[in-house]
Amino acid sequence: MSTSIRNEHDQAEIRLLGLILMQSMSIGMAVGIFHADLWLALEDPLVNGMTYAMGAFAIQGIAYYVFKMFFQQGMDERATMAQMERERRTKYASMHTNFEQRRQDMELRMQEQQLDSELRWMEANPGKTPPWLASRMDNDPSNDLTISSTAFPSIPNHNAETENKLDLGLSFDGKDKKKVRGTDGKFTKKT
Repeated sequence: MSTSIRNEHDQAEIRLLGLILMQSMSIGMAVGIFHADLWLALEDPLVNGMTYAMGAFAIQGIAYYVFKMFFQQGMDERATMAQMERERRTKYASMHTNFEQRRQDMELRMQEQQLDSELRWMEANPGKTPPWLASRMDNDPSNDLTISSTAFPSIPNHNAETENKLDLGLSFDGKDKKKVRGTDGKFTKKT
């Protein structure tokens, strides 16, 4: 609520500043026209003042009309669109937060139900090893959940070849090999 009041106050200040600017420009234009003797140079200062005041008012009215017709409507539409976008982003963020909270609550309930079912099984079968722990306790390496090919299928089972090491041009024994370049300046291929 206070943001909208402050926003209206800022808009009123901007309008007032625009009015002062337009009046200053209109008065300056009227004085310039009078000084250049371009329009109605009468001998009576009161008639000249009234005439140029009416001219300044006419120029300011036309400028205000042009501003209202061409600029303010577009600026108001952009401000409205920006406000709608901010509200949409805020609403989306709150929806996302609510969704995440519900998802976490659901996961906690599922874990609670799983633990509850495990406790009920243990109460119904006292002294027995639960089946989900029995596979871990076996000595069979295929059932072992430590690092193995069953738990991580991307880990290779074969031994690495250490005889044909990959040469990256740098050795750690202090003997760096120099690459041989051909006559064209490119490195030669290994044979």
